Amino acid sequence: MSITRTALPLLLVTSLLTGCAGLQKTDWPKCAAVGGVVGAGLGAIESSTYAGWGALIGAGTAAAYCWVHGDGDEDGDGVLDSRDKCPGTPPGTQVDADGCPLKVEEPVVEEVVEHETIVVRDLLFAFDSAKLDPADEAKLDTVASRLKNEAPDAKLTITGHTDSVGSDAYNQKLSERRAQSVADYLVSSGIPASNILSVGGAGESQPLADNATKDGRAMNRRVEIQIDR
Repeated sequence: MSITRTALPLLLVTSLLTGCAGLQKTDWPKCAAVGGVVGAGLGAIESSTYAGWGALIGAGTAAAYCWVHGDGDEDGDGVLDSRDKCPGTPPGTQVDADGCPLKVEEPVVEEVVEHETIVVRDLLFAFDSAKLDPADEAKLDTVASRLKNEAPDAKLTITGHTDSVGSDAYNQKLSERRAQSVADYLVSSGIPASNILSVGGAGESQPLADNATKDGRAMNRRVEIQIDR
């Protein structure tokens, strides 16, 4: 009997603590019920008279224990305070398993380039000619392929430029003829003629570099293709 009186209370108290372990503060009614059963059991060890008192005392004690030691969720985010690494989260905030606000990735907005200028430099026209040679055509094939793939509906403005060798009038006409050669080649390569808004020449009036040097003159001999997407 003495062993039973000693072991049974320990067993019942262990059952009480186990029953309340992992509960939240709001689960105090469950703790009270468990405590009542355990208290009644402890009281019944002495006599049936103590069973009722044991139930009341056990229920009250267990409920208080659950409230004091139970896990809460003060910010109401669904993550218990013992695991909440970001307490005080504003109501309605979506959180992760640690109770911290979910990181919302900003949508990636693709930048659309509305205006772009492609510069084709040093097209190797023959003397006093606007005819493209194979090297020029290879360069323009690359341009045409890019336009068809990236901007099939783009509107193009094609402008020819020259260096300062020769008269202004001669260079103006030369720049126009060469710009037209580029436009014609692009159309023959599959670019719709309706996509070409204008073809013109600026002669030697808009140099990019110093015409006093060979390298500078090479940079100034160019055709610019402006793309309006």
